Amino acid sequence: MEQLEFIRMSDAATIPTRAHDSDAGLDLYAAEGARIGPGERVGVGTGLAVAVPGGLAGIVLPRSGLALKHGVALVNSPGLIDPGYRGEVRVLLLNTDSSAEFKVAAGDRIAQLLLMPIAIASPQEAESLDDTVRGSGGFGSTG
Repeated sequence: MEQLEFIRMSDAATIPTRAHDSDAGLDLYAAEGARIGPGERVGVGTGLAVAVPGGLAGIVLPRSGLALKHGVALVNSPGLIDPGYRGEVRVLLLNTDSSAEFKVAAGDRIAQLLLMPIAIASPQEAESLDDTVRGSGGFGSTG
């Protein structure tokens, strides 16, 4: 099993956990409280810095329960933590509810962290690209 090192930048920080041993994502916890008005977005600190191992990326994903029960999503979903980043992990929450404020308390689970393998590619300009069945078909092109 890959090791994932964290440091606490705040006494209120909680080390990420899994609800079940086989869960892919680690729950991220708020280290501070916040109030998110209807339609507003707020960055919430976890109080943690992480050392994502080389060859992997940290992907920050929303929690389905927050989305279903409260309409809380991530503004930049998915968020990306590069292997070289060592600052605080912050989660950009968006309250999509049109009438109710959402309150976050320190210690609340606010997102999930998933580690994914990455391929580092070098951009190279080409004269042309190979042909495919799809070609240039984009949004809505398959019905």
